[in-house]
Amino acid sequence: MAQSLDSGTIRSLIPARIDRLSWSPFHTRMILALGTAWVLDGLEITIASAIGPVLNERETLALSSTAVGAIATVYLLGEVFGALLFGRLSDALGRKNLFVVTLGVYLAGNALTALTWGNDVWAITFLYLTRFIAGAGIGGEYAAINSAIDEMMPAKYRGRVDIGVNGTYWGGAILGTLGTFVLLNHMDLNLGWRIGFLIGPIIGLCIWNLRRHLPESPRWLIMHGREAEAEANIRQIEESVESSGQTLAPVDESRAIEIRPTQAHGYLSLLRVLFQQLPQRSVLGATLMITQSFLYNAIFFTYTLVLTKFYGVDEKNAPIYLIAFAVGNLVGPLAIGHLFDVIGRRKMIAGTYLLSGVLLTISAFLFNAGALNAITQTVAWCVIFFFASAGASSAYLTVSEIFPLEIRAQAIAVFFAIAQCFGAIGPVFYGWLIGEGDDPGKLFIGYLIGAAVMAIGGIVEIFLGVDAEGKSLEDVATPLSAVVVGR
Repeated sequence: MAQSLDSGTIRSLIPARIDRLSWSPFHTRMILALGTAWVLDGLEITIASAIGPVLNERETLALSSTAVGAIATVYLLGEVFGALLFGRLSDALGRKNLFVVTLGVYLAGNALTALTWGNDVWAITFLYLTRFIAGAGIGGEYAAINSAIDEMMPAKYRGRVDIGVNGTYWGGAILGTLGTFVLLNHMDLNLGWRIGFLIGPIIGLCIWNLRRHLPESPRWLIMHGREAEAEANIRQIEESVESSGQTLAPVDESRAIEIRPTQAHGYLSLLRVLFQQLPQRSVLGATLMITQSFLYNAIFFTYTLVLTKFYGVDEKNAPIYLIAFAVGNLVGPLAIGHLFDVIGRRKMIAGTYLLSGVLLTISAFLFNAGALNAITQTVAWCVIFFFASAGASSAYLTVSEIFPLEIRAQAIAVFFAIAQCFGAIGPVFYGWLIGEGDDPGKLFIGYLIGAAVMAIGGIVEIFLGVDAEGKSLEDVATPLSAVVVGR
C-alpha cells in the first residue's frame, strides 16, 4: 500500500512489488501490445524504401527521384518531432494515454498516405504531410513504449526484454520485404503500393484493443501523487499474475521508497538534469545512440548499392539479400539478450560494440582484397550485425533505464533525436564512397571508419557504463522526487 505521510510525502512499496513478480501471461500480453512499435517502424522503413522507386512510374504517381527521396527524409523528421512532442506529453500525462494516442496517430498517417491521388502540388503536400504524421506517431511510440515496458517489467527480465523488443525492428523489415515483394510483383502497381502502406495499420488495429486494456504504469502514477490509482493498477497486475498460479510473497517494508511529488518537468528541467546532475550518463547515452545509428544507417541504406555496383546483383533480387541480413539482425538480440541480465550490462554492451567493430574490420580487409562475393558479403553482414543489433538495442535499453522516471520519456526522445540527426550523415557519406562502384578503396576506408565508430561506443561503455542488471529502476536512477530510497 502507498501511504501519505506529512508534508506531502508518499511512502510506497510499488516498485518493489513490481520487481518481485515472475513472468506471467500479463507480461506476455504487455510485450505483444507494446513491443510492436519496433515491428511497425521496421515495416515502415522497408516498405517506403521498396515502394519509393515504384512511385517514379507513370502508372503510379510519376514522382521525380528528388520527390521520392524526400519521402524518407520527411518521415525521419516526423519521427524526431514526434519523439520530442510525445516524449514530453508521456512524462506529463502518463504512459498509457500516450501509447494509445501515438498508435492512433501512426494509423491515421499511414492510412491517409494510401489515398494520395497524384503529383500536383497539393497531392505532394498531402503525401509529405501524411508521412510526417506517420513518422511522428512512431517517434512518439519509442518514448512512451520503452518507458512503459521498463516501468512495468520486473528488474530481472528488463534487459533481455528491452533487447529483444528493440530487435524486433528487423522482424518488421522481413515482413515489409516479403509484403512488398508480393504486392509489387503480383498486383497492379497503382494498387499494390497503396496496400503496402496499409500493412502497418492492419497490424496496429490488431493490437489496439490489447493496449486499451493495459494498466497505466503504477510507477508513473505514484511519482505523480496518484496513490489510489497506483494501488488499483498494481493490484490489477498482481491479480493477473496470481491467476496464473503464482503465489506472491510479502514485500519487506525496508524496500519502500519515499517521494514528494512535484510539478511536471519540461525540457529545460531535463537539460539541467542531463548536463548538471548526470553529465557522465548523458555522454554515455549520446555516444551509444550516435555510434549505433551511424553504423546502421550507413550500412542499411546503402547495402543495395554495394550489392548492385560491386557485386553485379540485379536490383530485383536485392530483397532476397535484405531478408538474410534482417534475419541476422533479428536473431542476435533474441539469442543473446538474456546475457545482458546474466553477465551484466557493461560487459555485454562493450563486448557487442567492440566485437562488431572487429568483425567489420576483418570483413573490410576481405572486401578490399576482392575475397568476397554477394553471398559471402551478406553472410559477413549477418555475423557482424548478429552482435551489432544486440548492441544497438542495448543503447535504447541504456537511455531508458539510467535516467529518473520523471524525465525518462523525454530523455529517450532527446537521445533518439540526436541519434537520428547524426545517423542521417551515414547514408550520404557512404553513398559518396560507393559512387559508381569503381573504387573499392574508398568504401574500405568507410568500413574502417564504421568499425572505429563502434569501437568508440564500446570503450565509452567500459569507462562510463552503469551496472543496472537485476536492479530496481529506482536504484539505477534515483527519482527526482525521492526523499529517501531504501531497500
